[in-house]
Amino acid sequence: MSLRLSTVILPYRRWHEGTRAAWTRAEELGFHTGYTYDHLSWRSFRDGPWFGAVPTLTAAAAVTDRMRLGTLVTSPNFRHPVTLAKELITLDDISGGRVTLGIGAGGTGFDATALGQEPWTPRERADRFAEFVPLLDRLLSEDSVSYEGDFYAAHEARNIPGCVQRPRLPFAVAATGPRGLRLAARHGQAWVTTGDPRLFESGTPEQSVHAIRGQAEKLADACAELGRDVTELDKILLTGFTPDRSRPLESLNAFVDFAGRHAELGFTEIVIHWPIPDSDFAADEKVFERIAMEAPAQLR
Repeated sequence: MSLRLSTVILPYRRWHEGTRAAWTRAEELGFHTGYTYDHLSWRSFRDGPWFGAVPTLTAAAAVTDRMRLGTLVTSPNFRHPVTLAKELITLDDISGGRVTLGIGAGGTGFDATALGQEPWTPRERADRFAEFVPLLDRLLSEDSVSYEGDFYAAHEARNIPGCVQRPRLPFAVAATGPRGLRLAARHGQAWVTTGDPRLFESGTPEQSVHAIRGQAEKLADACAELGRDVTELDKILLTGFTPDRSRPLESLNAFVDFAGRHAELGFTEIVIHWPIPDSDFAADEKVFERIAMEAPAQLR
């Protein structure tokens, strides 16, 4: 399988002040999927403009025809499975069945307290995620769902006519811990990683590759426990959070080398950030576009 190249377009600008143009250009450049972050605000962008993921993807669906669309990632921090399922079914319908749901356990950022709650502990996040994903799976697959859990409930929640994609739109589950990897193995059509965050500041690219190889091996073990072939899952690397940082986008050759090393680990999709000036995602736009147009052919 050829390595697919995708991009993530952060929703930090008004639609008519550059965001629409980025989405249409992403399709022109041939990206497999255009993702966006699903946060209420995020890191250094907190005090500036930041727009909602689902409305942004809905608008993107209206101005694109072929490129898949998705979140990297949605989490339980401020989402409820019942309302999220309704929005996703609507988005899948509007896009003609082009949606992938990237989903993760969430973190301790601004989303974790925006609704007035105390930040959940890692154990609490894992517990909620373990309930969130299976319930969302049912809500997107069944016409009517009733459920009473420790954290979430649904009472005859109707989702007719369901997703355009059958039995439901695909899940790309972000996980590195054992419980999350088991969720990816059981419910995912893809697995997402950003690498090992402990290596970001002082690790080396070689250490990062070793750590990611270990994550992939643990995913294979989780699949084996369920009797599932790990090759059934796509493996997605969201770049920008390994010790390489932005260096893979400095030249076509640098990117092909970076992507090739991760393709050897079994990754089927590499996601790069759309350039944002004066940020951690700054990059030369001409080099970025050259990577988009030329790298996939070199990685077949």
